[in-house]
Amino acid sequence: MSETGRHEDVPEETLPGERETAHEGAVTTAENPFADPGLPPHEHRAQDIDDRAARRSERTVALLFVVSMIATVAFIASYVAIPIERNVYIWPLGHISALNFALGLTLGAALFCIGAGAVHWARTLMSDEEVADERHPIEAAPEVKAKVMADFAQGAKESQVGRRKLIRNTMFGALALVPLSGVVLLRDLGPLPGNKLRTTNWKKGVRLVNQSTNLPLRPEDIAVGSLTFAKPEGLEEDDEEFAEKIAKDALMLVRIQPQNIKDKHELSWSHEGIVAYSKICTHVGCPISLYEQQTHHVLCPCHQSTFDLSDGGRVIFGPAGHALPQLHITEKDGFLEAASGFEEPVGPSFWERG
Repeated sequence: MSETGRHEDVPEETLPGERETAHEGAVTTAENPFADPGLPPHEHRAQDIDDRAARRSERTVALLFVVSMIATVAFIASYVAIPIERNVYIWPLGHISALNFALGLTLGAALFCIGAGAVHWARTLMSDEEVADERHPIEAAPEVKAKVMADFAQGAKESQVGRRKLIRNTMFGALALVPLSGVVLLRDLGPLPGNKLRTTNWKKGVRLVNQSTNLPLRPEDIAVGSLTFAKPEGLEEDDEEFAEKIAKDALMLVRIQPQNIKDKHELSWSHEGIVAYSKICTHVGCPISLYEQQTHHVLCPCHQSTFDLSDGGRVIFGPAGHALPQLHITEKDGFLEAASGFEEPVGPSFWERG
């Protein structure tokens, strides 16, 4: 097919004007089709031209803030008044906790009303003038700071927060009350520990019971070179608070030849060379379980803190902050028992001492 035949159905105006120009790579530059159309004419809102409409909007915003305050008070009242075990039927959720439902409903209403009030305030009363500003380098020059302060003052003026005192006061009230919801929820963290962290169930006259056999310990049950774990008599594994109590009451006993005990205080608190120390490591509270017979050292398996049971349980290696607390023990009616409680808190060294 000839070249003329290939183009016979193509309109002439669509063909290149000069073939030589096309081969030279000339590009036609079109005008920018996305010209800036500018800003449309500003349309005033009803509140801009009608003072009664502005006052209605102001009352609406204030009402939303007042409802938020009421919802916050209802949240606190629900937390105090509704029993935690009470259930209610809510369709389609079914039977749910009345307390959780009331707390969620009131807190949600309090936060929603603050947000809705702020949005309605911005859309109906704050200035909605369109402003175009050129980009400029950000510099911490004095004139920039002055402009920022001027813009801030202008924004405060346009928001009418000074003029609309009803909105301002109710907004401050709603924002001041909402955080009280979080303060009330702090109660769910539980009661204050009091002196629970400083005391244990060990006291004068409490027998030492083998933690494995649950039998009272006699002096002859503790062999030289062995490590025996004990608990207070009366503490049973089926107790509701067993895990919490054993975490403080766990005891380990070793028998050391009296002449090998270096610390005189430790020797006076022992019985026939049997010394009793807290089993809880003073670093982060792991249970100590490794005993080296020749050196009388015990090792915590968590972070390798090492204590010398022949020298007052002092730390000889590792991150533990202080020595293991020793329990003063004695013998009565053939059984080992505590002569007193621990004189210092057991467990990690971050507990305050004194």
